[in-house]
Amino acid sequence: MEREVTDSDGITWTCVQALSGISDEAAHVKGEEDAYWVVCTPSGGAQSVRVKLPGNWETDCSDEALLDAIAAQNQ
Repeated sequence: MEREVTDSDGITWTCVQALSGISDEAAHVKGEEDAYWVVCTPSGGAQSVRVKLPGNWETDCSDEALLDAIAAQNQ
């Protein structure tokens, strides 16, 4: 599953669980019970980022929390 969020600069980020086509275990953050790597790719040529999110990020993570995670990786 993928999600799209738009930040305050008008950049739309498309986020998808990393390695989701391979296996759930491959995307799982080692050593953490319920955390997965998610790759977010922006519109407009900015660099993609990899963020660590809870396992239920697709439905339970707010747009604001997703954008905060992206912003933290862009610093």
